[in-house]
Amino acid sequence: MIFIGGAFLLQIFLGYFQIKHFSNVFVEMRRKGKVAIGRKKGHFKAGTLVFLNVDENGRIFDARKMQGVTILARFQPMKALIGENIQALPEVKVSRYNKLLQQAIADSVHNYTVVAGGGTIEQSSSRTPLSGASMMIRKMIFKPRNSK
Repeated sequence: MIFIGGAFLLQIFLGYFQIKHFSNVFVEMRRKGKVAIGRKKGHFKAGTLVFLNVDENGRIFDARKMQGVTILARFQPMKALIGENIQALPEVKVSRYNKLLQQAIADSVHNYTVVAGGGTIEQSSSRTPLSGASMMIRKMIFKPRNSK
């Protein structure tokens, strides 16, 4: 029991530093200009975040990714995207990344396009694997009755 409590406290402690790192990177990039953010939840795989710094012409001048399943994940540079136009990224450059990263890049492009066009990004309901399983069990137990 003490081991589980210690592991939980260690996770909270390390999670704090990951959030602090995330915040510092975002603030640093935001000071330089617009930041397009893309994400792809991994559920049981590595989650992925992408930050793209974009100038007034849509050119990417800084690109970073954070991908991992643990709280030890940190942002890494994505030099291949620097100098490209965010709305016309070459498929050959994007395809060199793994599938989750490609989807996060596509999400950042979508978010940039929507916001640049004056729109807003809708927040999706965040469903975790546990909440999804919980809903399935509830549906199985509490089947709706047919009213005739």
